[in-house]
Amino acid sequence: MKAVVTVVGKDTVGILAKVSTACVEHNANIIDVTQSVMKDMFTMVMLIDISDLSTDFSALQNGLYALGDKIGMKIHVMHEDIFNSMHHI
Repeated sequence: MKAVVTVVGKDTVGILAKVSTACVEHNANIIDVTQSVMKDMFTMVMLIDISDLSTDFSALQNGLYALGDKIGMKIHVMHEDIFNSMHHI
């Protein structure tokens, strides 16, 4: 199983490291990352493998949401089932 993590906000040092660390704390494996900085706005999309989470999915979501609040970023986590349902005709 996979999930999509999006991160948006003002660019600062260490965003990728902080989000990656939070994923590791829940045993989520990062499969792919794309990031971009436009002027001072940071955007990142991560694809993570959640097959072997050490917690339930909601704990991962809540942990990343709390991290986003702490570092002043908007972090969203979407399970692949929801993502696929939204993009299925």
